[in-house]
Amino acid sequence: MGANSGINDLVKAAHHNAIDKGWYEEPRTFGEMVALMHCELSEAMEDYRNGHGVAETWYVSGKPCGVPTELADVVIRIFDACGYFGIDLEKAISEKMAFNATRPQRHGGKRL
Repeated sequence: MGANSGINDLVKAAHHNAIDKGWYEEPRTFGEMVALMHCELSEAMEDYRNGHGVAETWYVSGKPCGVPTELADVVIRIFDACGYFGIDLEKAISEKMAFNATRPQRHGGKRL
């Protein structure tokens, strides 16, 4: 995959890799896949809580570790799920970004 790959190309690549690695020998549920996405976010938070910088990457036996890696894992899990469920993620992102551009400043009145 090159730097100019479309999001849906990355979705296909992530999903095919998961299939190739045996993660679909049994059916997967939507809830299970969302929980796995959340686990990756929790791992990113743990790295941060353990004092690592948000942009810090380190390696253990060649395996990248750190917040950037865990965030990549979140996206990879999302790509895999979209491939499995047939979600056109590229279209969904484009539509949502276009809609968000029409929203007022700090819409919703929330602090965070």
